[in-house]
Amino acid sequence: MAEPAPITVAALYRFARFPDPAALRTPLLEACESAGIKGTLILAGEGINGTIAGTAQGITRVLASIRALPGCADLDVKLSTAEAMPFGRLKVRLKREIVTMGEPDIDPLAAVGTYVAAHDWNALIADPETIVIDTRNAYEVAVGTFAGAINPETRSFREFPAWFRRERDRLLGAGKQPKVAMFCTGGIRCEKSTAFLKAEGVEEVYHLQGGILRYLEDVPAEESLWQGECFVFDERVALGHGLTEGEHILCRACGRAVAAGEVCACKD
Repeated sequence: MAEPAPITVAALYRFARFPDPAALRTPLLEACESAGIKGTLILAGEGINGTIAGTAQGITRVLASIRALPGCADLDVKLSTAEAMPFGRLKVRLKREIVTMGEPDIDPLAAVGTYVAAHDWNALIADPETIVIDTRNAYEVAVGTFAGAINPETRSFREFPAWFRRERDRLLGAGKQPKVAMFCTGGIRCEKSTAFLKAEGVEEVYHLQGGILRYLEDVPAEESLWQGECFVFDERVALGHGLTEGEHILCRACGRAVAAGEVCACKD
């Protein structure tokens, strides 16, 4: 008897102009339901974001529906697999932002940092004139990050602007500004964080194209500067090189990732 095919997981986003995102919700919900898809999609006036899972054929159908939305032909998608369905249900939600920063004047469609491909990332972050900032939250950074990256120790992405404004002088110094390289899980938070830094007057701003997921997919482990695993927001908990499922488990009491065999600090 043939082994069941693994579940395909698609992490996706696209900044686009949606004048009426509410009008897109029902057709998108129906497309997902008819294809047997689970996960979460977020719609806002600035575009779409989410992670969904299902059969390879079902994911292909839904991605085609999303690419047909205004401005979404170049949808950014990272595909991986899971041995079991990593989501319990399907949600298509309407929000003010597809990733919440709380800075209404920041528009990634107007200006963002320079994209750096995964294979070029090591050279950039190894440059002594570059500072590297992990834009994710502290509980994600604890699972894994790039060697030497600055951890803002935020609890939510909404805290990032205040952190940067508070730490700006320490980070950039008084002389020639360093290059600033930033990264996140799939790339979406860096679209906003690099746009934010550009608006704050930082000149040389870069971000990892496709995020950590693209890096772990494209860069061999023996060449990698990544340390640990990458936290993901589904039942797989964390991924390693090649986007294989990692060894962390989820603490059901507090929702944090815990290394296999360890006891979560919340139980102390």
